[in-house]
Amino acid sequence: MASKTQNTKQGQGSATKVAESLLSENAVPAVVESIIGRTGAKGEVTQVKCRILQGFDKGKSMRRNVKGAIRKRDILMLRETQIEARRIRGKYTKGAA
Repeated sequence: MASKTQNTKQGQGSATKVAESLLSENAVPAVVESIIGRTGAKGEVTQVKCRILQGFDKGKSMRRNVKGAIRKRDILMLRETQIEARRIRGKYTKGAA
């Protein structure tokens, strides 16, 4: 039983394996084309439209949610490019009077 606790203390648990797999994967760069709007419970997340620059989905344009400061022509490093963010549903449409 002592060996199990020693392995956990040395960082051999399942959480470290997951963290290592995330770090070993290659991130894909994407450039922000436009800012769609704010989302989240308190408006802390910005939804952007970005275009993938490298990899399997090169040239694909997709919506992503970004937390933090963001503006046009910023480069995002995406861990995955298969999942797209849902559209923001709002009461008002852009350009409506």
